[in-house]
Amino acid sequence: MSKDTTTGDEGLSEEDPSEELAEEFDQELEYAAEGEDAQAAGEKRPNVFLRLYRGQTSFDFIGNRRWWFAVSAIIILVGIISLSTRGLNEGIDFKGGRSWLVSSQTLTVAQATTAAKAAGVTSPTVVQLTNQLNGQKQIQVTADLENVTADQQQADLYKVQAALASAAHVDANAVSINQVGATWGSNVTKKAIQALVIFFILVTAYISIRFEFKMALAAIIAVLHDILVVVGIYSLFQFLVTPDTVVAVLTVLGYSLYDTVVVFDRIRDNSQGLGASGRITYSEMVNLSMNQTLARSINTSLVAIVPVLSVLVIGSLILGATTLQSFGLALVIGLTSGAYSSIFIASPLLALMKEREPRYVTIRQRLEARGDRGPALTPAMAATMGSSGTGKGSSRTRSGTGVIRPGAAKAPVAATAAVAGAAAVASGGTGTASRSSQGSTRPAGNRPPPRPRKGKGKGKKR
Repeated sequence: MSKDTTTGDEGLSEEDPSEELAEEFDQELEYAAEGEDAQAAGEKRPNVFLRLYRGQTSFDFIGNRRWWFAVSAIIILVGIISLSTRGLNEGIDFKGGRSWLVSSQTLTVAQATTAAKAAGVTSPTVVQLTNQLNGQKQIQVTADLENVTADQQQADLYKVQAALASAAHVDANAVSINQVGATWGSNVTKKAIQALVIFFILVTAYISIRFEFKMALAAIIAVLHDILVVVGIYSLFQFLVTPDTVVAVLTVLGYSLYDTVVVFDRIRDNSQGLGASGRITYSEMVNLSMNQTLARSINTSLVAIVPVLSVLVIGSLILGATTLQSFGLALVIGLTSGAYSSIFIASPLLALMKEREPRYVTIRQRLEARGDRGPALTPAMAATMGSSGTGKGSSRTRSGTGVIRPGAAKAPVAATAAVAGAAAVASGGTGTASRSSQGSTRPAGNRPPPRPRKGKGKGKKR
């Protein structure tokens, strides 16, 4: 006895999801081929930004992975060479030094820096400290004097003290001199390394359980990539490394991982849909997933980087809030590297590992043997197939959204119109006509009519 599975409208029966997905896939490829023919004939295409936000892009990230890997390898290699020859420009919190502290309501950071340099200190670190209770301002100057003799250290101490007292118009005894040890900085470094190890273990365990181990491995490699890039840039340009830098780098790692997991989540969803049909290779599926999340990745990266860059440029360089410089600089470098690695490193690495699995090797060989591969799917094309059932025995319904097979009973007029309009917007279509009379939610265009299904009648029970 056959059982009729409906979606709320009489006559709409459930069909094999894999067959429907296969037909939708072929029709979308045919439509994409027509679009490429129109472009070859001279028809003007929207610019890349419009196509990006309309879901009409099909950038080949995986096919160009050698370029992305080469760029990262060069940056990391140059950084390692610089690190082994020049090292890091560590602040006095890591290697010790001397500090001078003077109370003044008029002395500025720039004036104190000029006075310290005139007294013989080459690279002083100057910050302004403010007591929030009484508004009293203090200028703190720190410098590394460990590379000079003891007599020279003593002379430099009093020179800087006198110079700061003169600039602040106070007595020399009002400028206090303190010894800064490297113990605190070394403790911060040890704690940071411990936190990093625990972070890697927990992240690997979580992604392996939530997704799979190969995704966890790709994500960890991308995070290590970010660490090496940041450390290499700091060594190459001799940026000052402070405890704020360490905190900023640890913060950036979480952001980089977050962006990577979002892309992996889309890949997992597509692998259970289009990937399960066997009509697309794993690399093509990863390309589709990355194009689907590309606009989001760009937006979130800009939203994170622009405010930090504003704080760094306006707050530190223009307004003189040098306490923000170390933290802001590390954030800008790390956020940029994290956005790059989540797109150009993590996902291509995942595709490289997954393509070696027997299942995807077989799919690729079969598709290459057929030789009928069309243009790459865009996010807009995949959206029209997004609600097709996946796997055997799927009970997913198609009422109100998704692809409705040709010949099925019509959905309510309002729902059909709403779905057709949404699909048209998603695919960037501009035509007003649609195939809603045939029960399809695809936008208008010169798409070929659906092919009849073998052995299946209109609304026939299974």
